[in-house]
Order: sequence, then structure tokens, then C-alpha cells
Amino acid sequence: MTRHYEGSCHCGAIKFSYDGEEITQGLRCNCSICRRKGAMMSTEVIPLERLQIEASPEDIGLYQFDTAIAKHYFCKHCGIYTHNETLRAPGSCRVNLGCIDEIDTGDLELVVFDGKNLL
Repeated sequence: MTRHYEGSCHCGAIKFSYDGEEITQGLRCNCSICRRKGAMMSTEVIPLERLQIEASPEDIGLYQFDTAIAKHYFCKHCGIYTHNETLRAPGSCRVNLGCIDEIDTGDLELVVFDGKNLL
């Protein structure tokens, strides 16, 4: 079943929306950046053309490391990590489920992704 989701950073400078599968699980990655962020991400990988981002370019920060393929986006004002373009599927994103008000991440089944050992 497809649903419409809307999310934002804490201060509202970055808003996103997309239509996707019903969210019943969340993903945590154990790579060096995700382990430190502690965010629960969507298990669905969302093609960029399906993810609408509403923000001024000067409000969005970008962090990259290692191969600089993955792109980690955050709000330059409140610091909240909103989404990332994935290493394994460039051109696709995962969203921070904590940014979607209607989702209680404590109620979701947790899937662990071994990004630490990703080659």
C-alpha cells in the first residue's frame, strides 16, 4: 500500500515529502557516521525524483567522507539530519524517520544494516 509522507527538520527550514510504501520498519546503520548520528532511517530507498525537498539552498548542509559518493544532508540552522543519498544506490535516498511527525520510531521493528563492513 502506498502512502504520502511529509517530514521536516526541527526548525522547519527543510521540508520533504514523498509517496512510498507503508512504514513498518526502521533501519539503523553501524557505519562510522550513522553510529554517531543514531538516526533511524527508512528501509525504503527512495529515488530522488520521488522525493520533494522544500528548502532554500543556503539552509541545507552537505557532509561527505571517504569515497564522497554518499551525501548526508542536514539543516544548517537546527542541525537535524533529514536525508541521505546512499552509497549503494546513488540517485536514491533514505529519509530520517524521526523527521516524520506521524511516525513513532519506538513502535517500529528495527533492521540493522552492516554499513561498517560495506566494501
